[in-house]
Amino acid sequence: MANVKKVLDTIEVTDLEDNSKLTVVVQACTELGNRGLPGLQVCYTGHILNLEPLAVERWAYQARKAGKDVLLLEDHSWNVHPDRFIRNSLVLGTPPKVRVEVKTRSKASPVVREYPLPFNLEE
Repeated sequence: MANVKKVLDTIEVTDLEDNSKLTVVVQACTELGNRGLPGLQVCYTGHILNLEPLAVERWAYQARKAGKDVLLLEDHSWNVHPDRFIRNSLVLGTPPKVRVEVKTRSKASPVVREYPLPFNLEE
């Protein structure tokens, strides 16, 4: 069966300083990763973050090892500037969630949204 993608949400945050826009698209996918299981994709600035069970299990292990309930996915975020960023984080729980934070220079606080993942993690 082919992978079917469905757009769950589109986050667009405009920076009034230079009229640029940061856009993030969150999609539900029927098949992701080596196991071909349902997952989410977060697409931003030419990058794609695949949230499939195997990768999320590794990140959850790293979070538990560090004693955190929320793990910033530094390698899968655009976190170059302190006042302009796209941050993706794994939020542990049942079900686990992905948190997306989008901030531009002209916004006082980031736009934060969470999306539940379509699977649970084994403890």
